[in-house]
This record gives sequence, structure tokens and C-alpha cells, in this order.
Amino acid sequence: MEAVYCEGCGALLQSTDESKAGFIPKSAIENENRICKRCFRLKHYNEVQDVEYTDDDYLRMIQTISETDSLVVKIVDIFDFDGSFLSSLQRLTGNNPILLIGNKADLLPNSTKKNKLIHWMKKTASDYGLKVQDAFLVSASKGYGFKEVERAINDMREGKDVYVVGCTNVGKSTFINQLIHRTSGVNDAITTSYFPGTTLGFIQIPLDEKTYLYDTPGVVNRTQLVHYVTDKDLKMITPKKEIKPKIFQLEDGQTLFFGGFARFDFEKGMKQSFVCYFSNQLMIHRTKLEQADQFYEKHVGELLQPPSKKTLDILPSLEQQTVKIGHEKTDVVIPGLGWITIPDGGITITVHVPKGVRMTLRNALI
Repeated sequence: MEAVYCEGCGALLQSTDESKAGFIPKSAIENENRICKRCFRLKHYNEVQDVEYTDDDYLRMIQTISETDSLVVKIVDIFDFDGSFLSSLQRLTGNNPILLIGNKADLLPNSTKKNKLIHWMKKTASDYGLKVQDAFLVSASKGYGFKEVERAINDMREGKDVYVVGCTNVGKSTFINQLIHRTSGVNDAITTSYFPGTTLGFIQIPLDEKTYLYDTPGVVNRTQLVHYVTDKDLKMITPKKEIKPKIFQLEDGQTLFFGGFARFDFEKGMKQSFVCYFSNQLMIHRTKLEQADQFYEKHVGELLQPPSKKTLDILPSLEQQTVKIGHEKTDVVIPGLGWITIPDGGITITVHVPKGVRMTLRNALI
């Protein structure tokens, strides 16, 4: 029997084991548009079913790209650049040229200087050890920036296949759906979702009679908060529209809580402004540092929400890291949640994040 793959996630279709990836009822195998039961439930009910694949399985799939002669299009979530940047990509994809795409640009404030941001993307990629041919900003959901990207892909691929890669939840499938829609008018050709890990294999889309564009499984980065929350809370912390920065004037000895997911303590320094870039739905609470421990214990899951009670059952306990910030403009980044910009610096802070989530510092993005 000829191998047939799910048009939604790329898994090999089979009708023998409902617990495994690619299951499709025998009654549906002859349908014109064949998608597995998992993709059917995702598409119609926004319900994600677990599969037996591991993180290493996804990495092994991606590593096969190193054996090809192709163009690699790497998608990052520009709102979560550090958390969605796959630093091992050069090793996984070999010597193939790489085009860097910053997705979800529509979430950034309108005042963001796009050319400066693109320059920052290239420099940061280089700092991570990744050589990219060029970088672009797009909004896959809105179609922003696609004329330039389409032109770059056509010029750079030189008649070769194209592989779209990235971490889970960066919008790879949405990006490809936008490309398909712009060229053929077809909507939602590939299964998309809020939830990480919904593409299970390479999905092949013809570019011409000889070459293809491939959607690949999202590589899991366990330092992102997204992997420790329920579906409901994920929707709360995932921005849906332009971020409205919130500014807090803090003196040392004050604390900010970001829902119940993270805590920012201003330990020592001169009074100054802190600019917070998080989902507009996430509540930010200010309190005194000396009361912060009791405040968290009393209010987490209620006033400090999200997380919901269900997420608290799976969320690791908060761990703290104390750092001194110099006088350059700095972002304190919580992968998968957002960041705090410190304009002046010269201060000492302590950041509390769930164990396994890695807080990072960077030169200010905006």
C-alpha cells in the first residue's frame, strides 16, 4: 500500500492503532482531504491529543536537513526571540544557507524602529553562532512583510527545496499557510494552533514540478514557560494584538509580580522607570519587597492569576537569580512570558522564575 501522510501534521496515516500518531478511521481513508483524527480534533474542536514522539525524535527529524542541498528558513517569535532561538540550528541543518524571519512583528509597539530591529536580529544571531544570509520581519497572521520575504526566498533558493524550521509555537505553519494563500488563494492548508508541537512530520508543498517547501516539526525548547502551563493559561500569556507597554516608577525595596508566573525585585539603586512588555491580558501587581513572599503565598492562583489552579499543579516552584545591571539600557527577559526594560541601570535586581525557565539579559530590543 502506498504511504499516505496527513495533510495537517505530516504524520504517516494508519488505521491500526488509535493511540499512535497518524491514526485515521478506515471510513475516512478515501476522503479527498485526508487528515488524521488528531488534526481533525485540533481543527474543529481546538483539542490537542498527546502523541508518543519525544523531543529527541523531533531533533533527529530536523537533522536530516543537513543531508540536503536546500535553503533553510528559520522562524523566530520576535516577541520571544531568546526563548524561540534555536542555537543548535547550524549543526542540525549543515552548510545550507539560512534566512532568518522574525514573526509576530504586529505584536510590537508601533513606535518600534523596524530597520534597527532587523540589524539587532542579525547581530544577535551572530552572537549565538548562527550565520544568516538575511533577516526580515513579518506577521504571518496579518500578511505583513511577505512581499520582501517571497522575493528573498525565490532569489536565494536557486531552484532548491526550502525547509521552514523553528521552535514550537513560533508560527511556522501560519507562515506557510500565508505563503500558500498568497500564491493559490487556499486558506489554512496546514493545521495551526496555539499549542506547541502540533506538526508531527515534514509536510511537503510543491513549489514547482521539481522542488518543494517543507513544514517541519517544531523543536522543543524547555526553557520556555509555554511548556509548563495549561492550554487556557497559554492563551492568556500569548499576546494577540499590539503590546501596550506598562511603565512602573519603582524605588528600591519594591516588587512586581507578573501574574503568579514571575517576580521582579528591585533590590538596590536609584528610583527609576521600568517598562514592561507582556501580554495585555496579564495582570501586573506591585508590592513591597518585604511583603512579597507572604503576598505570593496568599494570592497565587487568585489575585495573582494566571496561573490557574490547574497550572499550579504542574508549574515548577520559583527559583531566584540576583544580578547587577550596568548603566546600559537592558532587557530582563523571561522566555515565553515577556521582558522588562531597564532604561538607566546601575541597579541590583532579583528575578524569580519557575525552575527550568532561564532568565536572560540582553541589550534593549526597543
